[in-house]
Amino acid sequence: MACRTYKGIAPVLGENCFIDETSVIVGDVTIGDDSSIWPLVAARGDVNTITIGKRTNVQDGTVLHVTRRSDQNINGYALAIGDDVTIGHKCMLHGCTLGNRILVGMGAIIMDGAVVQDDVFIGAGTLVPPNKTLESGYLYVGNPAKQARPLKHHEKAFLKQSAINYVELKNDYRQESNN
Repeated sequence: MACRTYKGIAPVLGENCFIDETSVIVGDVTIGDDSSIWPLVAARGDVNTITIGKRTNVQDGTVLHVTRRSDQNINGYALAIGDDVTIGHKCMLHGCTLGNRILVGMGAIIMDGAVVQDDVFIGAGTLVPPNKTLESGYLYVGNPAKQARPLKHHEKAFLKQSAINYVELKNDYRQESNN
């Protein structure tokens, strides 16, 4: 089974979610309505919490994790992902905060304490270092991530459309599995 309990805490799924059977969702993980978790995703909410918003898609091979609470870091670093977010294939998100309408390109890494504001594109392979803030309305690329340019109007529109596309795709998968 894709969803597993850890220390008595089970993942909480919103309505009409799709969780691929090859993914692993463990512990204190909350997934919003109409969101999708694709093959080989690992989301381990064991030493802190993971929250995923509505209509968000986490694509194949992505790892979602957190940082434990300690004397040096009282709250640790939870992972919070907003609504209408597209997380590309094979990304690593660790103890960071993502707003709404974001596209995280394939293979990107976002580290502890980083904050990504609403309406942001993160290019494939980008490394967002610890505690960095990515401002709303820009494309970021590189290692470390650098602000490349403002998003164009059609790119901002695509952020929402990407989420809609994945809601439709997960609906197809849910219907297929019900047959």
